[in-house]
Amino acid sequence: MKQGVFEGVVIVGRNPVREALEREDGRVEKVMIRQGLTGRGIREILRLAKAEGVPVQQVPAARLARLAPGVAHQGVAAVTIPVAYREVEEMLQEIAADTDVVREKKPIVLLLDRIGDPHNFGAILRSAVAAGVAGVIVPRHRMAPLNAAAIKASAGTALRIPIARAGNLAAVIEQLKERGYWVAGASGEGETSVWEMDWDRPLALVIGNEERGLRPQIARACDYLVAIPMRGPAESLNASVAAGILLFAAARTREP
Repeated sequence: MKQGVFEGVVIVGRNPVREALEREDGRVEKVMIRQGLTGRGIREILRLAKAEGVPVQQVPAARLARLAPGVAHQGVAAVTIPVAYREVEEMLQEIAADTDVVREKKPIVLLLDRIGDPHNFGAILRSAVAAGVAGVIVPRHRMAPLNAAAIKASAGTALRIPIARAGNLAAVIEQLKERGYWVAGASGEGETSVWEMDWDRPLALVIGNEERGLRPQIARACDYLVAIPMRGPAESLNASVAAGILLFAAARTREP
């Protein structure tokens, strides 16, 4: 099944779809269930899809037959994407194994606090790759999916950067501090200007939700709250635009 220039993998059958959702690796983009189909197995699939934030569509049997011609689909199919999330600890270890390496390399790690729009997610990933970000960390829940729309918005760069998911973003921030990173959160109420911030250090940059910004517990966990001064009458910037400005401000201090 093609979406843009990216080909999703179709999984059919009740048990395979349930197992794909149970893996919680973020690869299931959507689930399709034959119209009118019910039962315990279907209820479990619906429960898992809801828990993972995966949309469910009720579709005619003919559509399922077109997706998997000649295969016994049992009235259920799922479309997955060719990207899987990493484990946070594994990714951070690969970026810099210890605090000495962190201080030497001064990597940039990007954290996204509940970005809601897949297109913004993709655009941010594109800026992250261009700015040389070493890895991206997102929350497990209430985060835009890394779906075909996000990958397309990233111009394919989502496939070039490691992305990890965490159940508790505040705990990850503390972990990053222990590893030697300084944590800067983007906030319109920040006391430090993007132009005054000392970016020449190991950095974890946190970008908040498009409408609500950083959650209070995430903002409190940051070492700095950084603002982008507005010279015109706009109150704020799109999350992906703000991320791009801050990332390239940080990238200026790194060698090309």
